[in-house]
Amino acid sequence: MFPTPIEKTSRSWQLTYQTLLPMSLVLWLLPLVAVAVFSIKPDADFVQGNYWSLPSTFNAVENYGKVFFASDMPRYLLNSVFITVPTVIGCVILSSMTGFALGVYKFRSNLWVFFMFVAGNFVPFQILMVPVRDLTLDLGLYNTKTGLVLFHIAFQTGFCTLFMRNFIRALPYELIEAARVEGIAEWRIFWYVVLPLMKPAIAAMSVLIFTFIWNDFFWAVVLTQGAESQPVTAGITSFNAQYRAAYHLMSAGSIVAALPPVAMFFLMQRHFIAGLTLGAVK
Repeated sequence: MFPTPIEKTSRSWQLTYQTLLPMSLVLWLLPLVAVAVFSIKPDADFVQGNYWSLPSTFNAVENYGKVFFASDMPRYLLNSVFITVPTVIGCVILSSMTGFALGVYKFRSNLWVFFMFVAGNFVPFQILMVPVRDLTLDLGLYNTKTGLVLFHIAFQTGFCTLFMRNFIRALPYELIEAARVEGIAEWRIFWYVVLPLMKPAIAAMSVLIFTFIWNDFFWAVVLTQGAESQPVTAGITSFNAQYRAAYHLMSAGSIVAALPPVAMFFLMQRHFIAGLTLGAVK
């Protein structure tokens, strides 16, 4: 049922594994390395077709200086913060309560309600593009950070509810029964008994949702325009000129945009791993 640990396989397979793993790692990181190299090249290298060789001059300070001080990139970064952080908080609050209700209470339509939360995740984004855009226009939320936050919360809560409901169902139900025997109110059971046990799951889910929302490009382009409300993923395209793109600045902006999710993961790594593996071993 489970794969055999590499230490227990044959010597030939271990050598094959040890050879293919570094090669896979190099192939996986090659695009990131290429973007990092592009970010320190001068614009002349791209004009002359010098894409894959070493930079003719190292322009890291100049390129990153233009990104931070000669463009709207700081504003795009702030927009991403103002969009991502409220979305994560909203998803955590709603999914914690819905996950508790669907994981603890056994009512007749429990499965149907749970299905309604999850069903939205199976609808392709492209199908929702026109109706969601029209809805934001009708509500006066088009091209606003508030509209993007509300949409992300509505769309991501389904996945978060699935995550939290399955986590809560794996908790010892005897704890909830013991609290009820003591006459504790249901909201106190949620706040003082279940919620403290959900901290690893909340940390893991927060990292996932933060990464999803921060890296979102599709809805950032569909629902916003301009530096007033666009997040950083859509703002990187502002480095495109009328006839060609400033690839050196786009690469530098991409590296800057990728740093917050990476930092978030490393800061929350211990809690993230704990949340994903909790309950895996009895």
